[in-house]
Amino acid sequence: MTQKRIYKFIKSPCGQAKYEKLTLNKTFFGKIRLYWFIVFATIQDFNLRD
Repeated sequence: MTQKRIYKFIKSPCGQAKYEKLTLNKTFFGKIRLYWFIVFATIQDFNLRD
């Protein structure tokens, strides 16, 4: 099974599930929320895991 590239940065299973949920919202504010989530999830997982 091929893993998505973003999962290198969002490492927690709950974060990955939230990412999948947010990708379904195609509105302007949905995309802003997705990008906001990616930034902070990456920072949080980077600090906790590495």
